[in-house]
Amino acid sequence: MNTCKQAPGEFIPKINRERCEGKGPCVPVCPYQVLEVRTLPPDQRAGLSLKGKLKGFVHRWQQAIVVQADLCQACGLCVTACPEKAITLIRRPAGS
Repeated sequence: MNTCKQAPGEFIPKINRERCEGKGPCVPVCPYQVLEVRTLPPDQRAGLSLKGKLKGFVHRWQQAIVVQADLCQACGLCVTACPEKAITLIRRPAGS
């Protein structure tokens, strides 16, 4: 059964960097391989709160990263699978 609600790329996952602990249950549930767990680049760490930086350090900066946003069809499986509630689906910004 196809639970996807939108055409590819209309909505994209938004990862809350303050919450994500890189546990990764969002990766295998995605039928389109939109997410991967990778090391958060240093430039994306700069704006985190002290709590976010401590959490990142403890988890070796492993977080979910959107690698193929164009393939997302807004099924919401990643949102449901995330134990930290760090993923939401947002409408893709115009021009991106």
